[in-house]
Amino acid sequence: MTAFARRARALAAHMHPELSFVSFTLLSHLEYQPGCRATDLATHYMLDKSTISRQVSVLEKSGLVERRVDPVDARVHVLHLTPHGANVLTQVSDARRLVFHERLAGWDADDLDRFAGYLQRYNRSGE
Repeated sequence: MTAFARRARALAAHMHPELSFVSFTLLSHLEYQPGCRATDLATHYMLDKSTISRQVSVLEKSGLVERRVDPVDARVHVLHLTPHGANVLTQVSDARRLVFHERLAGWDADDLDRFAGYLQRYNRSGE
C-alpha cells in the first residue's frame, strides 16, 4: 500500500506542476460536489480542518478554487472550481487515464474485472 501511495503521489507530481496528489483529490471532489464547504472536505477525508484550510488556501492562491457565499446561508462559504481549476483537472485526469491505460494494456479482461472488483471492495470497506 505504501508503494501504491508513493506511486500515486509521484504520478500526480509528474502530471502537472501545480497539482499535488492531495490537490488533485480535492479538486476532483469539488468537480463532483461543487459548492461543498471546507468542513465537508475535512469530514469526508477524515482530516483536520486546519489541514484542509491550508490546502484550500493553496488552491485559491493558485487560482484553481474560489470561495462563494452559500446561497442558502450567507454566513457560510462554499468552494467551487474556477475555470482554470476545471481545465487543470481535465488535463491531469486525461493524463492519468493515459498512464493507467498504458500500464493495464497487457491485462486480459478477466484480470481487469477482478482488479476493478478488488478496488471497489477495498474502497467500500473504508466507508
